[in-house]
Amino acid sequence: MSTPLNFYLGIHRPSWLADPRLADVPTMVSHATLSGRKTRPRAAGRWTRDSEGFSVLKKHGRHIATPKEFSAAVIRDRDEIGGMDWASPQDWMCEPEMLAKTGLTVREHQRRTVDSVLELRALGAPVIPVLQGWRLPEYLECVELYRDAGIDLRAEPIVGLGSVCRRQGMSEAHVIVRALHALGLLLHGFGVKITGLLAFGHLLASADSMAWSFEARWGAVHGVSRIGCAHKTCANCLRYALHWRDRLLQQLAGEADARARQGRLFTEAA
Repeated sequence: MSTPLNFYLGIHRPSWLADPRLADVPTMVSHATLSGRKTRPRAAGRWTRDSEGFSVLKKHGRHIATPKEFSAAVIRDRDEIGGMDWASPQDWMCEPEMLAKTGLTVREHQRRTVDSVLELRALGAPVIPVLQGWRLPEYLECVELYRDAGIDLRAEPIVGLGSVCRRQGMSEAHVIVRALHALGLLLHGFGVKITGLLAFGHLLASADSMAWSFEARWGAVHGVSRIGCAHKTCANCLRYALHWRDRLLQQLAGEADARARQGRLFTEAA
């Protein structure tokens, strides 16, 4: 049975965490956005913490922060900001360009991802397991790697699904999500495209996106404004972000209604 999608709005301004407009809007903030700050805002609502591993690996070919440094930052954010649902580990993405950057195999990226979850949890950081791979068989092998490490993903409240958001098309991602959902996993889709959310969002427990900022920049370049703000671009505008989120949730609700109607018609025809 599908679970309602819990959508985290990606934000890049730490001060927004304290904004009362986000009291009932789950958000996601990156490690880089929070690192280096002397003080932390107190969150008005729930949020998750992304490791921003893709950007780090793309730039350096490895994680820069040590597990002790990373776990300390996660724990500090959890305790000082409050409201944290979970945090991402220092996972290793498996896009072809990432493998070319590191010179390592998919299997090694998966092993390092599992090791990161184990080590960070041992240090007290509330990180979730993340599945990495590129093709479906590799994701299934990653499930087995977690099992061999003593982690039953079916018992986890949420399991991250990595290396999905930068795919050119969502058809293969749909196959992967459907197969993992069939195993009984509660999946979080990192940065899944809107086309993907409309196609298989009903198979995810949660997802996140900061596509609103890109849309706002695109709109500014092309002279498009949907909400009439005075500034030149809404790429850093919380009002626009919330407007974009409302439109997305309406789209997803419409897709869910259409799917329910199709299900009833199929039942009646049978």
